[in-house]
Amino acid sequence: MSNAPTGLELYSQTADDVAAAVISRYSTSFGIAARLLGPRPRPHVRNIYALVRVADEIVDGPAHDAGLDPERERAVLDGLEAEVAEAIASGFSANLVVHAFARTARECGIGDDLIAPFFASMRTDLDTTAHDDMSHDAYVYGSAEVVGLMCLQVFLNAGMSAPAKPAADLVDGARRLGAAFQDVNFLRDLSDDADRLGRDYLDGAADDERRTAVLDRIDADLAAAAAVIPHLPPDCRAAVTCAHDLFAELSRRLRLSPAGAPRVRVPDGVKATLAARALLGRPPKGSRS
Repeated sequence: MSNAPTGLELYSQTADDVAAAVISRYSTSFGIAARLLGPRPRPHVRNIYALVRVADEIVDGPAHDAGLDPERERAVLDGLEAEVAEAIASGFSANLVVHAFARTARECGIGDDLIAPFFASMRTDLDTTAHDDMSHDAYVYGSAEVVGLMCLQVFLNAGMSAPAKPAADLVDGARRLGAAFQDVNFLRDLSDDADRLGRDYLDGAADDERRTAVLDRIDADLAAAAAVIPHLPPDCRAAVTCAHDLFAELSRRLRLSPAGAPRVRVPDGVKATLAARALLGRPPKGSRS
C-alpha cells in the first residue's frame, strides 16, 4: 500500500515546495542559511520568506513592470493581506504561497500583531520616497524586525503542541538582527533604490559621516543579536549564526567600499566557509562566547 500523501497533506507539501523555490531563486544567502536549519523549522522559515518576497515584489518593480499603477498595486497588496487573514482563519488558500504561510502562522502562533505592521511597511513604499530617522525606524520595524519575530515564533514553536511566548532577550535579538539585515541591504542597494525606485531609506547615507553612523548601528545590532543566538533551540543555531555572519561580512565589506561602488557581495567561497564554520558550532562572529 502506498504511503504517498494525498488530499490536504499533498497540497500543503506542494505549497511548502513552492515556498522553497522562491527562496532558492531570490536569495542565495538566506537559501544557504535555511539549509542549515533542522527539518522541524526549515519549511516554516521558507514559508515566511516566500510571502515576504511576494509582497515585496508587488511594491518593488515587477507589478509596475506588468503595467500596474500605484493604486492598483495597493489594491493587490490589500488583497494579499486579506487572503492571508482568510487562510489563517480557514486553513486553506488557493494561493500556494499564502497557504504555506498560513499553515506556518497557525502552527507557530504568528498573529496580526506581526502581520499587520509588515503590510503597513509595504504600503509605505507606494507613497513615501524619503525617510527621516523616525520613519526609517517605523519602516524597518514592519519590514524586517517583525520578520525576525515571525522566525523566532517558528524556532520556538514549530512542532509543539501550543505556541509559547518568547523570552524578552530573544525578542530583542530577533528585532535587532532583522534591523541589521535591512540596513545592510539599504546600503548595498543605495544607488538602485535612488535611481530605479526614487527612494532614500537612510536619509542621505551616501555622505561618509552618515554612512559610518549607519554601519556603526548595524554592527551594534549584530553584536546584540550574536549574544542571544546561543539561547535558541539547537536545530536553529547554525542557520542563524550563518545568516548573522554573512551580514557581518557584508558590513565589513561595505566599510571598505565607497558609496556608489558596485553592489557589495560575499563571494561563494567565503559563504561556504561561513556556512561550514556555523555548522561546526562556532559562535557568531563578534560574539564573546
